[in-house]
Amino acid sequence: MASRLPVLILTGFGLNCEAESRYAWERAGAAPELVHLNDLLAAPGRLMDFQALMFIGGFSFGDHMGSGHVLALRLRHRVRDALRAFLDRERLVMGVCNGFQTMVKLGLLPGFDGDYFTQKMAMAANDCGVFQNFWVNVRFERESPCVFTRGLTSMPLPIRHGEGKVFALDRAILERVEREHCVACRYADPATGDAARRFPHNPNGSLNAIAGLCDPSGRVFGLMPHPEAFLFPENRPNWDARRLSDALPGEGDGLQIFRNAVEFMR
Repeated sequence: MASRLPVLILTGFGLNCEAESRYAWERAGAAPELVHLNDLLAAPGRLMDFQALMFIGGFSFGDHMGSGHVLALRLRHRVRDALRAFLDRERLVMGVCNGFQTMVKLGLLPGFDGDYFTQKMAMAANDCGVFQNFWVNVRFERESPCVFTRGLTSMPLPIRHGEGKVFALDRAILERVEREHCVACRYADPATGDAARRFPHNPNGSLNAIAGLCDPSGRVFGLMPHPEAFLFPENRPNWDARRLSDALPGEGDGLQIFRNAVEFMR
């Protein structure tokens, strides 16, 4: 069997999804390693030992000054050169929830013209004004170059965030995101599959129902819903009803996103 591909999962200072994220990569066939932010700041060159980097969910630095903002600043000033070299070697970066917020504020997304360190989009408080924690339907865009979502059509995933609204700092950025197919997935009406504009199917009011973005290369990907929280069919709230109808699958849908990444790396 080929050696398992190394994946760095960044941890520390309020991040809290490391256990399920590590298990997701392991199930997909990778070799994840948990690395505390302080250890990466002390030796940024360690990043080059890995084939993929994951920014996980949680509340980094307590979401002071906005979700993901402090973490993005620390990475920009302390790990920028190493992260630039990592990206130049065509390696993968994934962010979920707080990780996605961090990537947007760092500038990794949308990453136009190879500029990964200038913020062009933003995250705002949910339109409803409160933290939301429930399951939504996510539609994956066929024309997106995202390597994580290849072959996927839609899946239910849980969300748990208070600042999940994606918006552009100017209209031209949003138009370019759409034109270059950098919207990897959208919130969708589960009955029709159409992009959801309103609560609850769009839980935060994201423009164009954006649930996740990728860069033009498709190798940098972030989303607000949590695929690492749907690794087993029993994770889904209605799993017992599906079991009674003999429709319970062998694994959770979210695992396929990690499998796609590992397949691409190989």
